[in-house]
Amino acid sequence: MARIPGVSPQQVGPEVADTLRSAREMMAQLAGRPTERGAEPVELLAHAPELLRGILAHQQAAAEAHRVPTQLKHLAELKAAALTNCEYCIDLNSQMSRRAGLSDEVLLALPFYKTSPLFTEREKLVLDYAVAATRTPVEVPDELFARLREHFDEAQIVELTHAIALENLYARFNLALGIAAAGFSEGMVCAVPERA
Repeated sequence: MARIPGVSPQQVGPEVADTLRSAREMMAQLAGRPTERGAEPVELLAHAPELLRGILAHQQAAAEAHRVPTQLKHLAELKAAALTNCEYCIDLNSQMSRRAGLSDEVLLALPFYKTSPLFTEREKLVLDYAVAATRTPVEVPDELFARLREHFDEAQIVELTHAIALENLYARFNLALGIAAAGFSEGMVCAVPERA
């Protein structure tokens, strides 16, 4: 249970109520299954409707970016979620990654990606970048960035960086407000929290 209660559609005006209903549907669609607390972060954001509108618009723009293969972005986002130890993010991202075609074996091997034969060199590079960009403070060595340039153009690097940074925003928001796993991956394999 979060540290503060979320806003219900009955507590707000029609515009925010519609946004909350749409957000619930969107979260269920993203994860492939509805859960009772699936929209909890959105319900908390509804305390500040201008932030809610902004984050949903931002999320929509991010969803429309397709320069980087979906599986690579999911790997990067899931790694960031695991490193921040955000249960909600790990839960949701594990389900979304599975739906994007990542295997349970890959989800479980994420902490050991450097030595695992399940990851390609390009995937390992993306995961190295996710680790570097998720550290506090962020430490992306020039050598790592140079290797990224060998595999991705500038627009792709921006999109990949944005995906990792956005996942860090979500994770830190959820952690600070005490938002726990919502059951998106209930009964299924889930990535595990890691140390940064």
